[in-house]
Amino acid sequence: MQQPASPPLGLQLSQAARTVSRAFEEALEEADGSLPVWLILLNLKTGRPANQRRLAEAVGVRDATLTHHLNAMDKRGLITRRRDTTNRRIHVVELTEAGEAAFTRMRKAAATFDRGLNTGLSDADRAELSRLLQHLARNVGTERTGA
Repeated sequence: MQQPASPPLGLQLSQAARTVSRAFEEALEEADGSLPVWLILLNLKTGRPANQRRLAEAVGVRDATLTHHLNAMDKRGLITRRRDTTNRRIHVVELTEAGEAAFTRMRKAAATFDRGLNTGLSDADRAELSRLLQHLARNVGTERTGA
């Protein structure tokens, strides 16, 4: 059997994604954060879902996982949670001053990381990479749904 000229594309993509993800998480940790905390702060800061159920959907985690992260963030003083006055079953999540400061630190870390990640890539390179990644994601999505 003949050996392929290069590793399969899926393997290369998986390895690159792991490497980039680890490096991004390290950058956030240096800013006293983590990826889940960053995603939660980002969604709250941009005015997206302020109740827990919608926030979990936006972040891409289950309610129980979000609750775990929110409990830790509440203990750190990054957020407050209160019952909605019109529907007591809904928790409204808001940033505190400490949460605003954490958001600013992590935003700076994310922007610095992104600049480094894009070093040597032209606007055309970034656009083509984005197009190719979307194409690969569609290919996998199509394959899984059988369409």
